[in-house]
Amino acid sequence: MEEENPGNKIILTLLNGTGYVFEVEDYMKLRRDHHIVGSLVGTCASRGWSASECTMPVELTPWETRLLVEQGLAVLVSKKTSLLREENELERKQYQEQLEQRISQQEEALKEEKLKQSEGNIEKILAGKRKKLMKQGIAEKDIKLDPQEILNEIRQSIKFERKNALLDIPCAHPEPHDGRIVTFPDSDTSLKYLVFRDLWSRGKYVSCGDAFGADFLIYPGDPLQYHASHVVVLLENGSMKALELVANVRLSVMVNKLCVVAYFDNEGDKDGGGKDRKITYQTITWMGDKDKERRQFGNMNVNTS
Repeated sequence: MEEENPGNKIILTLLNGTGYVFEVEDYMKLRRDHHIVGSLVGTCASRGWSASECTMPVELTPWETRLLVEQGLAVLVSKKTSLLREENELERKQYQEQLEQRISQQEEALKEEKLKQSEGNIEKILAGKRKKLMKQGIAEKDIKLDPQEILNEIRQSIKFERKNALLDIPCAHPEPHDGRIVTFPDSDTSLKYLVFRDLWSRGKYVSCGDAFGADFLIYPGDPLQYHASHVVVLLENGSMKALELVANVRLSVMVNKLCVVAYFDNEGDKDGGGKDRKITYQTITWMGDKDKERRQFGNMNVNTS
């Protein structure tokens, strides 16, 4: 059963169990208005794949996807049936005609550009041809060169190699297609989702903290403009071993961030599905010789494999 998108909400395409954003305008709205960052996972084909240079589409984390749907900001849509079906003969013919039209337009555009360049250098071209004819023994007074004929010859000589044609590969699907709105079966009462939702509701930008051995990173503004200010470590059972505590705090010191631990308050409701359980945050700072530790860590050579 196909459904329409109510209220012009942002459409998230369901792939690999989470939402993807294919429209640039939608992603800019999510990032600017709703503090949702996601991860660019597209490839810049002209440069090859690079972890630091990615483009659309954007992959959202499962908790980002759930949050947007629960807040009524987006709908999660499955397009599997529509986009994976085999096209019919008429659709294949229309696609081939459109492809040929785009290639022909590129060929004409290339010829026009080459002719413009030739028109700008027509005097030099005529002088070169005149000199060549004079070397062949033809008197200068007998040489008659028509600029328009020369340009027509140039136009006919321009060859367009189809293998060098630029093909448009749109990020979002260019043709109308159907989708089925997907709903989450039940609410998520996990500590990770509830902490993410709580931090987001406070107006923070929150991203994955795997790069720093944490669960989340908190930014005071858009990550393109600000460095993360806090690393967040989740304590599922409300406790942490001393060595883990020291390691997390010292790591946060080395990267100039504050370490925050988050856990459920034991006084919250445990039997009601976790909905009423209170989240407790504690900020931990390292009181050692920070300058000395930075010097020591700065001189270390770390090998990764």
